[in-house]
Amino acid sequence: MNIKFFQSLKTMLLLTVALLVIFTGIVVSQLVIGNYSTTLLSGAIARAENIAHKLALDVTDRILINDLVAVQKILDDQMQTESSVSYLFIINNQKVLVHTFSDGVPVKLINIDSHNNNVAKLVSETNKRFIDIRWPIFEEKAGILRLGISEKPYRLKVKQLSIKMTMITLAVLIVTLVFSHFLISHLLKPFIKLTNAVKDIDEENLDIRLDVKGLAEVNKLTAAYNAMLERITEYTTKLKKYNQRLEQKNKDLDRAHKQMMTTFSVSQKIAALPDLKKICSFLVETLQDIVECKDLSMIIFDNEQKMAYLVIENNFISLGKETFDLLHNITDNIDSLIFLKDDEIEALLLPEDLKKSTRMAIFAFHHHKQILGAVLISCPDDCACVKTEMNVINLILKQASGAVYRASEYDKEIKGLKSKIDKVSGYRGMVGKDPKIQIVYKLIEDVAPTDATVLIQGESGTGKEMVAKALHDVSSRAYKPFIVINCSAYPATLLESELFGHEKGAFTGAVLRKTGRFEQASGGTVFLDEIGEISLSAQTMLLRVLQSQKIERIGGNQSIKINTRVLAATNRNLLEEVKNGNFREDLYYRLNVIPIDLPTLRERKNDVSLLAKFFLKKFAVEQKKKINGINPEAMRLLLDYGWPGNIRELENSIEHAVTLSKSDKIFMSDLPNQLIQKMNSMPTKKMKVLTANEENLIRQALYECNWNKTAAATSLGISRSTLYEKLKKYGIHSPNQG
Repeated sequence: MNIKFFQSLKTMLLLTVALLVIFTGIVVSQLVIGNYSTTLLSGAIARAENIAHKLALDVTDRILINDLVAVQKILDDQMQTESSVSYLFIINNQKVLVHTFSDGVPVKLINIDSHNNNVAKLVSETNKRFIDIRWPIFEEKAGILRLGISEKPYRLKVKQLSIKMTMITLAVLIVTLVFSHFLISHLLKPFIKLTNAVKDIDEENLDIRLDVKGLAEVNKLTAAYNAMLERITEYTTKLKKYNQRLEQKNKDLDRAHKQMMTTFSVSQKIAALPDLKKICSFLVETLQDIVECKDLSMIIFDNEQKMAYLVIENNFISLGKETFDLLHNITDNIDSLIFLKDDEIEALLLPEDLKKSTRMAIFAFHHHKQILGAVLISCPDDCACVKTEMNVINLILKQASGAVYRASEYDKEIKGLKSKIDKVSGYRGMVGKDPKIQIVYKLIEDVAPTDATVLIQGESGTGKEMVAKALHDVSSRAYKPFIVINCSAYPATLLESELFGHEKGAFTGAVLRKTGRFEQASGGTVFLDEIGEISLSAQTMLLRVLQSQKIERIGGNQSIKINTRVLAATNRNLLEEVKNGNFREDLYYRLNVIPIDLPTLRERKNDVSLLAKFFLKKFAVEQKKKINGINPEAMRLLLDYGWPGNIRELENSIEHAVTLSKSDKIFMSDLPNQLIQKMNSMPTKKMKVLTANEENLIRQALYECNWNKTAAATSLGISRSTLYEKLKKYGIHSPNQG
């Protein structure tokens, strides 16, 4: 299609009218359809609730006298009478009494017990949509009636209304376009005449004057054009005098053009970058190519969190709130460029690599008067590169500020979403949503940006190392080493060498110098697991490290400066160890600056099912098995168990079950023996009834499951082979077998 078609004023006016009609039609259609859909849905729910209320009244007496056959007949009659009802079933004490399903009640449907005002919307595995009504029978003393109606009929009505509204919109659009075409053509005739007259004017015919009559706007435009021709004639004479001056400025214009092209190129490339880190890294690389001094980095401000981030060599490093305050106060008071000297650079609390120079240039950049950050360039005293290229740097930063701001806002949205997800599913690899563990997550967020020493206490298997790793990953040391030392794994004679290193010949067997773990972790984090196991001599050396951030290798006499954060963990009561003389009191208080007490798994029972499903998915993927869930009886056992080994024991139990499972679900028989023995020592009510009235309970379960033996075995909490033995024992046969 010819591109000139879209450059026509007439075409653009017609398109504008069309878009207005379409937009208005869509808005009106959506409002009408939305109100209509809401009305239909409310009517369907009200009708379903009336049916549920009536049925509840009809079946109450029969349920109370245990006349389930009569109850079943009432439900079947209701299904035949009301075509809008898709299913009915009654559940009491987590057991289905009667239902209208041909293949048994879906387990997932039974387990749905959380309704908003007793109404929920459900989607089946075949993508059919239902409205599920939960109605108590005799204040739930006789059970709960569950009624489902299909959304298909009223969705069909909404679709039909949508088609009608679309056809009406199209009809209005066609009529409007035809009328607009004639009206616009009439209005544009004088403009077309004016355009044709202007075509005859060129450099040789500047004396021609236009004479086009029409509406007031056309007359004004003709007069303005004639006045412009007069000015052009006058200016043409003057322009000839300026030719020599323009030639002298050609070099300056060429240089400005090159700078402008560089700026446009940077803007185009930034627009294609996906996130804030890559945009900032690209800007740092681009500016390094422009200036002669290559010690260039960028500071980005998070004005909401009061945090500053350093971009250097593709790394995004958190500088903390104190650095944010200093840099923000400096950059907020300048328009573009300032220079800092030795003491001022030292006061910025920047990493040591950026403090080598005695002179630093700072370019601040803004977006709508909001400070976004600054570019830092370390220069020698005689360097002139910053002043020479200042205009280019300012131009690039102004062009890029909008992209940096948008990327920053996008990152904030992503962090907000991740935070919401973390509250539901966990935090930094830790799974749990119990309020006790949520307190731990919040404490990690608050403590991580600091360098405070943290003592993590809790029973074995509660996840102390994961908490330590999360503290490291959220901190500004995340890009530095994270060294884990299990203090209980080393004898007292070797632990000191492992922690602090040793010199060659320090003791028998020390044939080479060895670097200790504290030295290896310089700039990062050392995690001392089972800190309560270390000897008193090692405690003394560790106390000195915490106080002075200096170490001495065994056999050496030189102090080595380190920059290491210390995290410690123990399953012992260190305060009792201090009272018994097994642990230094001053070291205890040095370690216990920020205590984090991890709850046991038995204290956060709500997380057992969440953790079990998490481990099930993990091990099913590792072992390449298709396991969809955990049998209700098996899950009840997991919830009732005390978990003395905490999360580690639960993880091992699920791995054991996944390994032994031969079906698409985890059953009680797949779990470790100690859990089964626990269940046997505390029999459930169903197991007691099974022992006292076994035959009747088996017959009832088979009847409820339409003689589906696998489903009946699952309902009874026994294996299928055990069920077959019971059927043979009591001579129970399917009705189809006579």
